[in-house]
Amino acid sequence: MSTVAILEPESGEHTKTSLLVSRDTWEGKTFNGDWIDASDALEVREPATGETLGRVGLSDPTTMTTTVSRASESQREWGSWTTDRRAQVMREAARLLEQDRAAVVDMIVRETGGVRGKGEVEIQGTIDELYHSAALLIQPEGELLPSPNPSRLSLARRVPIGIVGVIAPWNFPMLLAMRSVAPAIALGNAVILKPDPQTSIVGGALLARMFELAGLPKGVFSVVNGGADVGEALVAAKGVRMITFTGSTAVGRRVGELAGRNLKRVALELGGKSPFIVLDDADLPAAASAGAWGSFLHQGQICMASGRHIVQRKVADDYIELLAQKAARLPVGDPFRSEVAIGPIINAKQVERVHKIVTDTIDAGAELAAGGSFDGLYYKPTVLTKVTGGMPAYDLEIFGPVAPVIIVEDEEEAIRVANDTEYGLSGAVQTGSLERGLRVARQIRSGLVHINDQTIHDMAGIPFGGSGASGNGSRFGSTTNIDEFTEWQWMTIGGQPTIYPF
Repeated sequence: MSTVAILEPESGEHTKTSLLVSRDTWEGKTFNGDWIDASDALEVREPATGETLGRVGLSDPTTMTTTVSRASESQREWGSWTTDRRAQVMREAARLLEQDRAAVVDMIVRETGGVRGKGEVEIQGTIDELYHSAALLIQPEGELLPSPNPSRLSLARRVPIGIVGVIAPWNFPMLLAMRSVAPAIALGNAVILKPDPQTSIVGGALLARMFELAGLPKGVFSVVNGGADVGEALVAAKGVRMITFTGSTAVGRRVGELAGRNLKRVALELGGKSPFIVLDDADLPAAASAGAWGSFLHQGQICMASGRHIVQRKVADDYIELLAQKAARLPVGDPFRSEVAIGPIINAKQVERVHKIVTDTIDAGAELAAGGSFDGLYYKPTVLTKVTGGMPAYDLEIFGPVAPVIIVEDEEEAIRVANDTEYGLSGAVQTGSLERGLRVARQIRSGLVHINDQTIHDMAGIPFGGSGASGNGSRFGSTTNIDEFTEWQWMTIGGQPTIYPF
């Protein structure tokens, strides 16, 4: 997610002529290559207003075997397609998204509660994933190995895994699904996607319609809708060879446990508590700008959000003042109908969790420099000071627009505090010295780290992922997708049959 301007919503009703967003196709239906009427439906609501945006078909966990069976049959044909034909489907899917960009962004804004700039980043990232996945198919498919027998060739080739199950979150539902879906399909696999129930339109139905129109063979991509029971059925389903999961660490542990029990490959991208270090030679206005963006973008509902502002004492007062001023000025409201910087939290349960972390931290001795209150699902950007180890805002992933500030004496203490967490996803260092920034950044235990920037960055062409409670390594991105979504097969080739002693 790169830095973008917050844009004013457009007033037109794009959804009326949209090929992807039109409810006529997917209303009350599930998708396994065909749109099937469901016996029950899942209602998707707009967080800002509570308005119903649509009803997707609710999947029955007991029918997962049927979905997997069709995916298996379709994958065998799809995997035999030439790479240029598969790449053409990926590029056509990207073209369809680009063509329908305005309507899709509208729906992202309404369904996720994010501002329009966030929606623009999400759709562009999704398009990028499709193009990068098409580009994977120009890479060599294997290696020629040394052979002790000159009359036989020995080679290793990459082959599709088979069926990949993808469980995606609600905060960037389209992009974080496509990060797995696009490369897995491009490399010859079939995919069964389970979006989050709160974002099953942009995170599922729209993607199904996109691939259908792009010419993907029926059954190569399926969407199953529902809660934990549907997710667990997907993870446990015989025939699903790999699971990718993006979401909370607690649920990720459960997914990893179920996948491991069934000997499946698993890629986990989980929570974070990313340190944002401000050293005493930093450009403070620039640091406060980056820090506000890193903690408040999309209401802090991003795994890479700046979870702890670790500031040297010499500049702490000035930094806190600048950060609190920014927090107080950010407009809060409905991002689809007004020009705001902060939209609604995804649901009331999450608001309660965020507020409890804030109030419990204050009760433990921290002080409030800005925010700390809410109206419905709208939580004001909040700055907490005098935060120390053991306080909830120090230890817990908040997933709300809250910036806890921890004051440290020197560079060494900043590094120690940055690493004082079970998470290891992202990090950032603000400093006037590149040498100093490199020295500190190299000691931060995380999958991503940025010098003189904030913690929230993602691109299709990078190895993305964290360690510890943040996941099991840098598993996503065009530089690692071939390793992740294919497996090796060794093959030998001889012109004549080999004769053995018996």
